[in-house]
Amino acid sequence: MNKLMLTSCSLLIISLLLILYALIFSPSDWIVYGIAIVFIPLFILSLGLITMAKAKREEMEERTEEPFIGY
Repeated sequence: MNKLMLTSCSLLIISLLLILYALIFSPSDWIVYGIAIVFIPLFILSLGLITMAKAKREEMEERTEEPFIGY
């Protein structure tokens, strides 16, 4: 789970920085479109993955006893 959390946080930070870059510096149109098409969905995906990586208190014991196999 630490690898998932680390990857998700890094994707979140990279996405946020590039979205802010497109908003503040207003580069060419094609760069803004590319950022919007790629990094806005990555931002949303990383938020979902961070939420999934956090375990509830009830699930903490279950996750240590048996490996996570997905839903």
